Amino acid sequence: MAERRLVRVPASSANLGPGFDAFAAALALHVELEVRETGHFGVETKLDIARDRRNLCVRGFAKLHPPDDFRFRIRSTIPLSGGLGSSAAAYVAGLAAAADLLGHDGDLLAGATQLEGHPDNAAAALLGGVVIVTGGQAARFDPPAGLEAVVVVPHAAVRTSVARRALPATVPIADAAANVAHGALLMLGLARGDLGLVARGLEDRLHQPYRAHLYPASMALLERAAELGAIGASISGAGPTVLFWTHTDSTDAVVGALRREADGWAAVLRAPFESRGAEVRES
Repeated sequence: MAERRLVRVPASSANLGPGFDAFAAALALHVELEVRETGHFGVETKLDIARDRRNLCVRGFAKLHPPDDFRFRIRSTIPLSGGLGSSAAAYVAGLAAAADLLGHDGDLLAGATQLEGHPDNAAAALLGGVVIVTGGQAARFDPPAGLEAVVVVPHAAVRTSVARRALPATVPIADAAANVAHGALLMLGLARGDLGLVARGLEDRLHQPYRAHLYPASMALLERAAELGAIGASISGAGPTVLFWTHTDSTDAVVGALRREADGWAAVLRAPFESRGAEVRES
């Protein structure tokens, strides 16, 4: 019987304010990949992505299994640029499909990190929830009840390489110390479900200030997060997407306010935090 796998992988937001290259969270926007053994290679999708072996889902699959005899059908609700982990989700989808076909129970995070170049988005896509990554390993826990997310995705993208070049080689020790403290507050708040601590813990001095000139409209909106009804906000990954952290009871009002503010220059998407990581089923 021909093999078939269906894979669903969440989007992710990395850094989460003070957790530069260390924190990430899965979001309920998804890549859905169907891999079917057909005896020939092909890619089917309505997305503006590669339809050959350069495709990221195919590249993820090919890391464990030759893709020659398989057809890949791809759907996604994750914006393809802006810092929501679309590439990590695609790599993880391909890897997970191949691993399930092979009965492979090895470390998929290492493979996804090698493909993606960094482990934060890859870990959130693979494991779901909130993740802390260091030294090639990840610790995860479920997001607290009552916490939701809304993302503002500007129409104009910023290349990750440009955002990386905007960062200094060194930072003042006071800024590094402040980020350690705020990162601890953020993780403690998330683990306890204390949204007041979450709000206090979102401040960053290591990456957002240095990139602010690349997306001034995003930063201006981030700085008004409390005024707009959110708990707080953070730049998602390298930007320019902004992740607004909201209480469940106020999410609808925040969405409305953000759509008025972002009219004409950005899309506003409700993207709840996602506990589930990559999921595979056979049919």
